[in-house]
Order: sequence, then structure tokens, then C-alpha cells
Amino acid sequence: MREYSNALSSHRKALKIRQKTLPSNHPDFAQSYNNIGGVYHQMGECSKALLYYEDALEILQKTLPSNHPDLANLYNNIGGVHESMGNHSKALSYHEKALEIRQKTLPSNHPDLATSYNNISNVYSYMGEYSKPLKIQEKTLPPNHPSLATSYNNINLVDDHMSEYSKALSFYEKDLEIQQKTLPSNHPSLATSYNNIGSVYESMGEYSKALSFYEKAVEIERKTLSSNHSDLATSYNNIGWLYRFMKDYLEALSYYERALDILKRILPPTHSSIEDVKKSVEVVKRIIQNK
Repeated sequence: MREYSNALSSHRKALKIRQKTLPSNHPDFAQSYNNIGGVYHQMGECSKALLYYEDALEILQKTLPSNHPDLANLYNNIGGVHESMGNHSKALSYHEKALEIRQKTLPSNHPDLATSYNNISNVYSYMGEYSKPLKIQEKTLPPNHPSLATSYNNINLVDDHMSEYSKALSFYEKDLEIQQKTLPSNHPSLATSYNNIGSVYESMGEYSKALSFYEKAVEIERKTLSSNHSDLATSYNNIGWLYRFMKDYLEALSYYERALDILKRILPPTHSSIEDVKKSVEVVKRIIQNK
């Protein structure tokens, strides 16, 4: 629900109880440190998140076998923080540790493996090695494997930056084709794909096609997500931008305001996302008033 202060308060209460009743190296401490670290990461306070994650790691490395899934999850979390901080080599190292454990302990179609492949793909993309994870996965995974869909999705980042929209669109469509074969029709990942394809069409100036895919995404999100979910805010904002480009300012304002209403409910009032959408609302209002 993005109520970070309440989340931190509850996690710290749990930690205080554990400090009074458990030995200092008990695995439950690692759970508390991991939870608090996760909240700080969501808040963008990466240095604090890293401190708590490292405290959790110190305990788990002493109390769990080296291939335990909880260690993989923690390596994954630490890798995510380093990724957010721009420490790409460290991020890659931790994501690879997580993947190594998951490959040994999980079935090949487990979602956590897909997460690891996705995370490693993201880091390689930032490092400029865009196709490496995909080449590995194409050799080792069946053609409909969800991890392949994720890699096709990540490859688009390069093509978007190079303005090679047709290539980006091709990878997004491969991603969508795999997901349509392997996921239920209302799965949130499909909404993400529709949003991605819509974004490319928008960049290509094909606004009617973009709007069609954005609306498909929103249709799924309204059915599967809570009314104040951040993904809905993102979709409303995307559609607002599109209508703004199409000079349909009343529709743009309507969607911007929907996005803003959600963001005000789930984020601190000074959050940058709120400020960005507020600026869009103000710009569109001025355009409408001056017409």
C-alpha cells in the first residue's frame, strides 16, 4: 500500500520483541532486518536498505546452509539495491549468487529463476552487454519459457535508446506472444507488455495504436489490481501523455487527475512522482484556459 512509515513502525516493533526474547543470531532477526531493508529500498533510501540487508546476510550465512533459498532471496535483494545505486558489478555478483542457488534448488520453470534471469539481464543492459543473457537462455530454455519472454522484453531497452523502434517492437511482440501462450488472459505481466508496446507506438507517432494497447493494459489492471495500485497510476499517466500529444487536453487532464489521485493516496506528499504529475496537470489546465 506504500504506507512506508506504518510499515517501518510495525517491523521495528517486531524487531524490539525479538531483541528481548531471542538470541542475537536467531534467523528471525534476519527476517526483521530484511523487512526493514525492503521498506527503505522502496523509499529510495538505498544506503539504509543496504545496511539492514547486510545485517540479515551476516546472520543467515552463519545459520543456514549455503544453498538455502532464503540466502538466494537476500542476495537478490542486495543485488537490487546495488543496481539502484549504480553499482553494476556488485549488483551482477549478488544476482549471480542468487541464480546459482536457485538453479540448484528450484525447478527450471520456477518464477524465482525467471526473476534472477530478469535481474541479470537488466544489469547487463546497463553495462552495455545487451544480448549475453538472451543468448544463454535461448540455448538452455524451451522457446515458451517465461524467462525468455523477460529477456526479449529487456532487449527492447537498447533499441528504444537507439530509436530503432521496429526492433524494439519486434522484441516486445515476442515477449507478448510468449506470455499469451503461457499466462492467463488477465495476468498483470500482460498489462506490462501492452504498456510497453503502447510506448513504442507512441514514440513512433502512431497514437491510435498506442492508445489501443494502453487501454488493454488498463482493462487488465482494473480487474486485477486494487484501485490505488501504482501500476494503475502509471497507466493513467501514460494515457494522459498520449492524449496530450494528440492535443485532446480534456481527456489528458482526466487521466492525469486519475493518476494524481492514486499517487496522493500511496506516496508521501513531496514525492517526485506526485510533483511530476502535478506539473502535467498544471500545464494542461493552462492550455485549456488559454484556448
